Amino acid sequence: MMIYPTMELKDGRCVTLDKGRLDTAMVWHVDPVATACSFAADGAEWMHLTDFDAIEGDNRNAGLVEEIIRTAGIPVQLGGGMRSREHVEHWIDKGAGRVVVGTLAAQDPEMVRMLTRLYPDQIVLAVDVWEGQVMTDGWRQAGSFTPEAFIEAFADCPFSGIIITDIESDMSDVEAQLGLIAGLAEKARTPVIASGVVRTADDVARLKYIGSVSGTLVGRALFRKTLTLAEALEEAAPSREPVAEFR
Repeated sequence: MMIYPTMELKDGRCVTLDKGRLDTAMVWHVDPVATACSFAADGAEWMHLTDFDAIEGDNRNAGLVEEIIRTAGIPVQLGGGMRSREHVEHWIDKGAGRVVVGTLAAQDPEMVRMLTRLYPDQIVLAVDVWEGQVMTDGWRQAGSFTPEAFIEAFADCPFSGIIITDIESDMSDVEAQLGLIAGLAEKARTPVIASGVVRTADDVARLKYIGSVSGTLVGRALFRKTLTLAEALEEAAPSREPVAEFR
């Protein structure tokens, strides 16, 4: 299973959110570029980056995002504010390994279908779930469809992955959150990347044995130090099959 160490940017700083609330963002006083480089140094093969200011239509982090893409040493999966074909193609041209679309898929599904054909393996679908509905516009707007219907609507698109975020995952019932993502992953024809459910190595272990989940974003746990990237990568690595000793 692939581990995507995750960084979220606001005002040029690394932040983490509680249930998607930008007004209560926790700021981490670390260097974003150095942190991205440390992900590669610790053995990650990909990283995930979300620009929260871009969701608001603010490009103040654009230079920083470009620097991270250039210097991280691993491919960057980039999300935040991808509301048009021009935005998606801009970041692909700037070197983003993958671009994440969510609101655009809800608002202009035909455009997203076209983008997946033009850029196979570079477009990721975001499915953000709150109380059984798909949320858009930075988790602020409830859609008129269920996550099952949303995933099915794009069943024929060659996405490189589907990121499923359970926005309620700060709740205490972790098993329910894992169950929701596992249930949706079983219905998807595209590899699913879980988001918002990893706090410890045990959570990585449980996700690993859900066959339909191919990876997970890990962000807050790394910054809060309830999990190290080395521990996550070790837990996600393929298990060695026991070999009988030949006598």
